Amino acid sequence: MAGNVLVTGGSGYIAGFLIRQLIANGWTVNTTVRSLKREDEVRGWLQVDNSKLRFFAADLENDAGWAEAMAGCSHVAHVASPFPLDVPRHADDLVIPAREGALRALCFAKRAGVGRFVLTSSMAAIAYGHSHGRQLYNESDWTNLANPGVMPYPRSKTVAERAARDWVAAEGGAMEFASVNPAAVFGPLLSDDLSTSIELVKQLLEGKVPMCPDIGFGIIDVRDVADLHYRTLTAPGIRDERYVCSGPFLKMIDVADILTANLGDKAKKVPTRRMPDWLLKLFALFRPELKQLVAELGNVRGGDSNHAMTALGWTMRTPEDAILATANSLIERGIVKP
Repeated sequence: MAGNVLVTGGSGYIAGFLIRQLIANGWTVNTTVRSLKREDEVRGWLQVDNSKLRFFAADLENDAGWAEAMAGCSHVAHVASPFPLDVPRHADDLVIPAREGALRALCFAKRAGVGRFVLTSSMAAIAYGHSHGRQLYNESDWTNLANPGVMPYPRSKTVAERAARDWVAAEGGAMEFASVNPAAVFGPLLSDDLSTSIELVKQLLEGKVPMCPDIGFGIIDVRDVADLHYRTLTAPGIRDERYVCSGPFLKMIDVADILTANLGDKAKKVPTRRMPDWLLKLFALFRPELKQLVAELGNVRGGDSNHAMTALGWTMRTPEDAILATANSLIERGIVKP
């Protein structure tokens, strides 16, 4: 099957690979960016059939442009959502645009007669605010917002996905809805715009992280994230589904070890020692942005992706493939100079 699809946030990391896969499979893609000044730049690094790709200016917090972007589309992948490097001063700085953007996209999708809507959520909406004893999470789990220690980003993704599901139950009618919930996304780069996950590998290669704190994340390759979105958009019979999208959970020292074991002299600045917990806590007294890392010390938040693999025939690359693809892209582009 192929038709017209809207992919929001077209300048983003996941969206770029999804747009490529959709067009390669015969789809015509509409995509949103906050400013059309970026259209030529994004077309340049997507390198797709430009006759199959149209750009529209639309913002998560404004109605302008959404009706035009949705017109003629039977499917929507709502990928756009704020994900800053630093912790915002107020959680609402992330929560409000994430929630309102998802609801805005759903409302305009219904008006346009969209048949299937896929929301890019996150493991952040699943695996936070629980006791330290939990180590593996699946689609039935939700981040516990009653826990005051839940940071703004997981709070925003949880609120946005719950709000979207509540809206679909009440207002969605015949619209088919599903979410894809990725862990930390690595892989090759399409552009020099770096996502938060990619920044980690960059800082390891540059030696900006002197030692590795006891924190970690599920690893997933961006190409596999895009492929799961594609399967969720196109597989028959999907309604009210949720798909964990995560490979193995690795600690930061594991990521560092993969780099040093495979890159030789290119990884000479990568740290090889673990950071004592007390040292990170001391640093956080002077650098408030590190407080979210302190909250993660010792946690394991693995994701069980068996449902997506069984139901959709989806497969994953190894975390080594994803991490090394990131590192090699950073080096080849000259973003990192070992």
